[in-house]
Amino acid sequence: PIEETTNRIIAKVRAKVEHPFRVIKCQFGYVKTRYRGLAKNRAQLFTLFALGNLFLVRRKLMA
Repeated sequence: PIEETTNRIIAKVRAKVEHPFRVIKCQFGYVKTRYRGLAKNRAQLFTLFALGNLFLVRRKLMA
């Protein structure tokens, strides 16, 4: 009862948080990173997450 409710709430949050990571890994192929400097890696991740956000809302944008 209480544990099931808690697990359901945690699962809802986890699904919303992990979905962008799936998009970045599967759609854009970002599995491993090379060390090119912290600034370049951070810039690449910011770009990938921005593209991932656009990918997730692409149907709403096209309508």
